[in-house]
Amino acid sequence: MDAEKRDRGQMRVDEEECKGCGLCVEACPPKVISLSKRLNHYGYPTAVYAGAGCTGCGICFMVCPEPGAITVLRAVRPPVVSECGCKAGMEGAV
Repeated sequence: MDAEKRDRGQMRVDEEECKGCGLCVEACPPKVISLSKRLNHYGYPTAVYAGAGCTGCGICFMVCPEPGAITVLRAVRPPVVSECGCKAGMEGAV
């Protein structure tokens, strides 16, 4: 992946909470979630993150009917410092 297409987020699935309904799979805009072939202790296939491509939008979290099954983390970019030592957009500010 090039620098412009870096992940902006990451999602995690608690396999013990996921019931394999597939709502997150259908709702994911970048389509980086699928259902595993492995079953959890309830006998459900669980959602699995592909490992790359998450935008951090949180739609999977919103559509999930199981509280705590999905966690979405958004990546935080460090501030860009220009040549003058100022944060980007702050050049010449007093």
